[in-house]
Amino acid sequence: MKEKISKLGLIIENLTAKTLDDVEVLRIKYLSKKGEISALFDNFRNVPNEQKREIGQLLNVLRDRALNKINDLRENLSANAQNTEKQDFTRSAESLELGARHPLSLVRNEIIDIFSRIGFSVASGPEIEDDWHVFGALNFPPEHPARDMQDTFFIEKNPDILLRTHTSSVQTRVMTSQKPPIRVLCPGRVYRNEAISYRAHCFFHQVEGLYIDKNVSFADLKQALLYFAKEMFGEDTQIRLRPSYFPFTEPSAEMDISCKICGGKGCPFCKHTGWVEILGCGMVDSNVLDECGIDSKIYSGYAFGMGVERIANLKFQVKDLRLFSENDMRFLRQFK
Repeated sequence: MKEKISKLGLIIENLTAKTLDDVEVLRIKYLSKKGEISALFDNFRNVPNEQKREIGQLLNVLRDRALNKINDLRENLSANAQNTEKQDFTRSAESLELGARHPLSLVRNEIIDIFSRIGFSVASGPEIEDDWHVFGALNFPPEHPARDMQDTFFIEKNPDILLRTHTSSVQTRVMTSQKPPIRVLCPGRVYRNEAISYRAHCFFHQVEGLYIDKNVSFADLKQALLYFAKEMFGEDTQIRLRPSYFPFTEPSAEMDISCKICGGKGCPFCKHTGWVEILGCGMVDSNVLDECGIDSKIYSGYAFGMGVERIANLKFQVKDLRLFSENDMRFLRQFK
């Protein structure tokens, strides 16, 4: 009996299977009620009494070894089958490194997400525009510097066609095609004829907002911008509004936030003022509303605009604007 158990144990240790069906055949052969191990247990009653204790222990060990072996074969084959199903044989043999969203995309999406929580929807428009949508409808006088070739890229064969200098052109398209109430956010790329340096570029990205309805006030504008600043830069962020001038808003203002580097105490980044300018804003000029077919005696509204690169600079402490457009992988990998 001991010899049979020993021989069967060696056979079980060397069992192999190519498929799950083969494993099932082995299980039936050795572990079923009519299997070889069960037959040994049936013969156990013929073992002399003085050997029953030893033989019984050997039989239990043999059964456990067979059960473990069958389970191991089944698990290995199941795992291999799953791995084969997941393999994509059309992929390159070399592993492909996953990329990451561009830092400007991260900031733009965060800005959109913040304003979407207070009812703003996204609007878009063409980057190649006509003079009326970019300047005429927005109260720019004919002699305004922005209309010069030194500030704007005009299409040579048609001086009325140009690359938009701000996404306010999207706002004019919305105002001429929709009736109030209007609450839109206009993100996009804009172009200006400027020398490229660490602090300026010939193209950059803006997000502008427009809200037009009855009884809209400057207090509504201030509250929306305060909400944005706290959501983007932290609950302890403070804002201040300074009087300014834009052709399409009256009154106009520029908004500063408390410097996040020094906490408002003053440092080289904020030029020791404790404040950093991030956007321009104001109440939509009545001339703009009337020009776009909206009755300024019934409706009022506010508008604001910010550079995405400017917000990214403050959020990620990137000091050179050129890094955003050079596609340097060492720089972009930091934003995974």
